[in-house]
Amino acid sequence: MWYDLQTLLALWIGVDIVVALAFLLQHRRVRHMAGSGWWSLACGVHLLALLSVAVRPWLPTWVALPLTNLLFTSAFTLLWTGLRAHLGLPTRRLLQTMALVIAAEAPLYVYFIVGFDSLGARHLLWAATNLTLVGLIMRDVRRHAPRPLPMEWRAVRWALRAQASLMVASLVLAQALKLQPQQVVGLMLFCFFFVFLFNSLAYYGLVTLRLRDDADTARAEQRQREADLRRLVDNLDAGVMVFHPDQTLWRVNTAARRLLGWSVTGGSSLLPEPVRVDWKLLGEDGQPLRRHDMPFERVLVTGQPVRDVIVGLPGEAGQPPRWALCSGYPESDAHGGLRSVVLTFIDITAMKAAQSEQKALQARLAQSQKMQALGTLAGGVAHDFNNILAAILGNADIAREDLPPAARAHESLAEIGTAARRGRELVRQILAFSRQQPLARERLQLAAMVSESCALLRAALPPRVQLVQSLADPVPDIEGDATQLQQVLVNLGTNALHAMQTRSGRVSFVLDTVAADAPELPPELAQACRAVDQPALRLRVIDEGCGMDETVLRRVFEPFFTTKPVGQGTGLGLPVVMGIVEAHGGHIALRSSVDAGTTVTLLFPPVAPALAAPAPKPVTMTRVENPAPPRPLADDGQAPHVLYLDDDDTLVFLVRRLLERRGYRVTAVGLQEEALALVRERPGHFALLLTDYNMPGLSGLDVARQALEADPTLPVAVASGYITDELQAQAKAAGVREVVFKTDAVDQFCEIVARLIKPAAA
Repeated sequence: MWYDLQTLLALWIGVDIVVALAFLLQHRRVRHMAGSGWWSLACGVHLLALLSVAVRPWLPTWVALPLTNLLFTSAFTLLWTGLRAHLGLPTRRLLQTMALVIAAEAPLYVYFIVGFDSLGARHLLWAATNLTLVGLIMRDVRRHAPRPLPMEWRAVRWALRAQASLMVASLVLAQALKLQPQQVVGLMLFCFFFVFLFNSLAYYGLVTLRLRDDADTARAEQRQREADLRRLVDNLDAGVMVFHPDQTLWRVNTAARRLLGWSVTGGSSLLPEPVRVDWKLLGEDGQPLRRHDMPFERVLVTGQPVRDVIVGLPGEAGQPPRWALCSGYPESDAHGGLRSVVLTFIDITAMKAAQSEQKALQARLAQSQKMQALGTLAGGVAHDFNNILAAILGNADIAREDLPPAARAHESLAEIGTAARRGRELVRQILAFSRQQPLARERLQLAAMVSESCALLRAALPPRVQLVQSLADPVPDIEGDATQLQQVLVNLGTNALHAMQTRSGRVSFVLDTVAADAPELPPELAQACRAVDQPALRLRVIDEGCGMDETVLRRVFEPFFTTKPVGQGTGLGLPVVMGIVEAHGGHIALRSSVDAGTTVTLLFPPVAPALAAPAPKPVTMTRVENPAPPRPLADDGQAPHVLYLDDDDTLVFLVRRLLERRGYRVTAVGLQEEALALVRERPGHFALLLTDYNMPGLSGLDVARQALEADPTLPVAVASGYITDELQAQAKAAGVREVVFKTDAVDQFCEIVARLIKPAAA
């Protein structure tokens, strides 16, 4: 029996060591899982209890027996503590209570050995304590174990029931068979070896259950995170595509499907099987990207990320390409090899369109600034340039009058006059382009003007070219300057005929209307149409000529840019057209391609049907209605006396000679103070004061005001190289009779003077 007891102890000690190490290993690996540490400690205490049994023959009975019983009780107490910790229940007060119980139990064991030696009492005390522990453990299992009970928890319950049954059975057998103490110890060790083994395995089953639950929870959380990530990626506005290294597509989100034109309903980011995407990516220049320039190929070759590459995806037939900002990233596997390539696409089609619109606006701004600069230049140069032209024209006319009719110099003088008039026309074109020419606004029928312009153009119609009109009826009237609009129509028609060259085909004038809500209307023009509840007028001049390429198209509205040979064009035709159209509140657009012809589209705002017609348009020599009372002739009966003021000595000399040849007396001066002094000294003497407008110091209007203060009945005219609405209004307010364009011919200039001083001769 002794040998069997020692064998059982050795076997049990080995099992305790293995179980303790198993619990300790789990405790160290999974520190967040409570209970394993306590169970490992319980196995250690149980190991000490077994060792106390092994050394029991060498220890006094009153020491060995209480020590063994208390260690066994402590081991089961620690098992309970571990269970409560595993269930998340408090353990501190439990340990304190059990320490007090064990401390009170130890003296009883000593008493039942020394004072009252009773084996039955000792067995009963030990059994009562351990059965109480079993009951308490079963209570915690019943109250706090998960429902329904998993297999591992049912195993714990079976182990506890087996432990209680074996305790009761060992007591009954010991009493019934009247076994000796050594035999009782062997019987109990034999029984509780299996009890403790079952308990250890049951508690280890709880550890594995918790590990499995944690693993299931972790897998569920991982699946949830993956699902959340998939939803996040699918809901991104950026396209995400994952490729295998063999260029087959593995994953694709909704935005990428939309970018590729695939169906986005019911689509999963993970494709059922990898597919090969055969697409042609475009570069920023609109040309197909070469293979080694594609983001996927660059990542595949270099193994490095590629960021912010602008690529285009060709649209379907007739559709513009879509543009995207593409980046590529390599994904490596655990061994450092390339597992996949991730491409991301951010749709920048709207941004590209906005950039194109911005470039167009910048081009228009640059064109507007050029116009403004040219207008400023024209305003500053026109005065001096017109003085030069006036001097050339005037002196040429005077020289022609002084020559005999058969003189050969007449031909040269005529060429001088022709060149000067061409210069005068160029100045007028510059002023029209810069919108510094006044508009004589009146109610106009654009259809009638188109018909008249086509009648004029038919005289210059080349062979094999047809001139076609397509005029919608009815169309609203417009308000504008008939002369300038006629210049626009003839200019566009002439350009169209020149574009035909030796080709056969048609030049068409198409007049129709565009609704106020049409997208092609600029906002200002659309607002003007809505204000009068009328559609906009659209005039298209279409030719089937040689057309223009992109380079020429970008520059057609630049001043002095021309594709015609030297001497055949000034480069102001289309710029003047644009200036006149925009001065009328309209809009011009041009579409052309090489060998496919050109279409020029003009859009004009309408006028209300009941709008009254404005005042008649002024002529170039603008009359300002400031009538003066008749002035008597001078007392000496001589010819009318004209006072001329100009800071240009050439014009002072010319005007004096010119008017004197017509029988007038002329006093020509170059200083404002001198002219005003003459008016103040001799009020009522001069029949006319003709003054230049643009002079240093006092302007012509300032001179007119001061002269009229000194002589209110004096007719005053102002000469200017360019005439604006503002100048006319200021002249009228100052009492000026007429504003004269300085480059008019000599005969016209003299007629103006005669008309202004005519009341004096009446």
